[in-house]
Amino acid sequence: MSMFTKCLKLTKKRAVIIILIAAALMLAAVMLRSSPGCSFGVSELINVTSAEGRIKYLSKLGWEADVSTEECKYVLIPKEFEGVMLSYSKLQTEQGYDFASFGGLECKQYTYVVTNYPASDETVYATLYIKGGRVIGGDIHSASIDGFMHTLK
Repeated sequence: MSMFTKCLKLTKKRAVIIILIAAALMLAAVMLRSSPGCSFGVSELINVTSAEGRIKYLSKLGWEADVSTEECKYVLIPKEFEGVMLSYSKLQTEQGYDFASFGGLECKQYTYVVTNYPASDETVYATLYIKGGRVIGGDIHSASIDGFMHTLK
């Protein structure tokens, strides 16, 4: 029995291919790790494409919402964030969503009446922004003139 050994020569072309594959794998790992909702750990576990899933998502964050009050509309996220939208994008970043990376894209905006907001006589709403079956942003707010807005959690 004879033994053959084959030596692979590392050419410049092979080195570039190896580096590109490694970079693609690292990029994929970073994108998966930094996906919106990661800080809560619930976005990947709950199917938010249905009303029941979105209500469950809010529930996991501590909010009870009335599914019968659901309002849905398509919204275009601006490419450039200025003024109020810049502040809103920062609010999303605080809670782990990369809202700004969806600039220039259309998404679905779902709004629900929150039924368990503490110590409030006014109507309080939960808003979720959904793109590609994932939550990309959201907030809790009131619609009154001197109202408030804060993160989902």
